Amino acid sequence: MTRPRSELVSPADTPYYHCVCRCVRRAFLCGEDRFTNTDYSHRKQWVLERLALLDEVFTIELCAYAVMSNHYHLVVHLNPKRAESLSDTEVAERWAKLFTWPIMVGRYLAGKLTTDVEKQVAMDIIQQWRERLSDISWYMRCLNEHIARKANEEDRCKGRFWEGRFKSQAILDEAGLLACMTYVDLNPLRAGIVDTPEQSVDVSIHQRLKQYQQSTEKQTPPESTDKKNSDTPKTPLLQAFFGNHHQDKSEGIPFSFADYLELVDWTGRAQRKAKRGSIPKDTPPILGRLGLDAETFITAIQKQNLSRGTVIGHPASRKRYAQSNARSRVYGPALAPPTGWAET
Repeated sequence: MTRPRSELVSPADTPYYHCVCRCVRRAFLCGEDRFTNTDYSHRKQWVLERLALLDEVFTIELCAYAVMSNHYHLVVHLNPKRAESLSDTEVAERWAKLFTWPIMVGRYLAGKLTTDVEKQVAMDIIQQWRERLSDISWYMRCLNEHIARKANEEDRCKGRFWEGRFKSQAILDEAGLLACMTYVDLNPLRAGIVDTPEQSVDVSIHQRLKQYQQSTEKQTPPESTDKKNSDTPKTPLLQAFFGNHHQDKSEGIPFSFADYLELVDWTGRAQRKAKRGSIPKDTPPILGRLGLDAETFITAIQKQNLSRGTVIGHPASRKRYAQSNARSRVYGPALAPPTGWAET
């Protein structure tokens, strides 16, 4: 039975989520339709430009993405604390980038309201906007509706462009985040579109590598590339890696970029092996630090495994999440637990 989004998304339990949305029937998000010889590759830029705009509006950071021919993946980080820290004016200015203000809100911000009742109504509207700035449903709605309208207009048709509501999975711990980001960045490789991870131009790791190379040439921090440069296509701002996962950081992906690149490369090579027993032994140390068994990790991030269920994380994390949400159990890929942890 389909669960309401309020039971699937709980920022109090975890701020990280994996979202997937798929086109209806044979509609194309991007790529080339070999039956009609129509190239839809330009639609990928629609998605990236919209994600870039949503980054300016929502307090939701993008960790990873993959734009495929008929679906896309996102790994996002919800940040309600950042939304709470914004002033009423900042909240309204962000919302105005997507929607038109009610007259009363404009008068309130201009200091032209005289009665307490009017002021309270305006404040309630802004508070509602503030809550929506970290709401994953509003984020996905503002992305999907925009793309669907543009695609239908281009195709000269009406009706659904997306299959239905988007799928979301709660990422419960660092191991789940690592597995999910790797899974997303290796999507084109698994689909046989490319031979190596760095050839995947439709995923976030390609953008990170490009920005890293540019920043190295300019001797600037890896993720400080100016996305507003009018000479280059707009791309979304990706959440930064901040290094060792034991460091005390409140925001950012808890791994070093070098470790993550090594893992993606290793995983890509291992996934091309014909048998699970032939997985190379040169396991990246990041797996050991997170208590992940190499063979189980490779198995877990296969499409038929990682895409199932509503959560991603260690068994102990799944158990805690189920208890905090008054559920007997939750389902997700079988990531190997650290030594001493019991399977549930």
